[in-house]
Amino acid sequence: MKLAASPAVRVGISISIATGLYGISFGALSVTSGLDFWQTMALSLLLFSGGSQFAFIGVVAGGGSGIAAMSAATLLGMRNGIYGMQLNTLLQPRGWRRYAAAQVTIDESTATSTGQTDPAEQQRGFWTAGIGIYVLWNLFTAVGALAGSGLGDPKQWGLDGAAVAAFLALLWPRLKGLEPAAIAVACAVATVIAVPFVPAGVPILIAALVAAVIGWFSHGRSDEGLEPDVDPYEEHHGRKREAGA
Repeated sequence: MKLAASPAVRVGISISIATGLYGISFGALSVTSGLDFWQTMALSLLLFSGGSQFAFIGVVAGGGSGIAAMSAATLLGMRNGIYGMQLNTLLQPRGWRRYAAAQVTIDESTATSTGQTDPAEQQRGFWTAGIGIYVLWNLFTAVGALAGSGLGDPKQWGLDGAAVAAFLALLWPRLKGLEPAAIAVACAVATVIAVPFVPAGVPILIAALVAAVIGWFSHGRSDEGLEPDVDPYEEHHGRKREAGA
């Protein structure tokens, strides 16, 4: 199969471009928050988790300590560890690929991979999105950091919404039933309510907790409605014994 004809590759490339461009916003905001060019690039090259990076510079810009900034970034980045466990089972990388996969396991690469049903497409989607975003994110971070305040407010370019729009494009096709849509709405409401009251990074964890609680109770109710397993052999011979009686 040609890579150009792969649905996962096409999705991965489009997501890479949309998310990578958002790196301009991060680079510009980072240097205007007090970090220099190399500190900004270190965050993108090593941390490589957009939400965690924005949480870090948000705390720094607000006058917070380095420990507070690291704590906020770590709290938001915990979700990548959960993604990693899922993708390790799904993709089963070996050797050096395990380390590379760990570095590029983010929201978009996870969503692109798990959105596919064919195992080969899952592999293509993950690596295309992961590597594509890593390269473009760091490239455009450098552009934003060099441009600095010359760009003005990154929001006026619409870059603050690029990553959100890209992730919604991945999520939307998967909301095929009433229950997933209801859970998504509940999580969105919980996030909006939490934003003014909790530190950066915490609202998404609250949304994840809401989804987990709803899923837990929903799954529990559905299990209660299931009949207990019956051995077909016992059921068949039991009926024969009843008929003979």
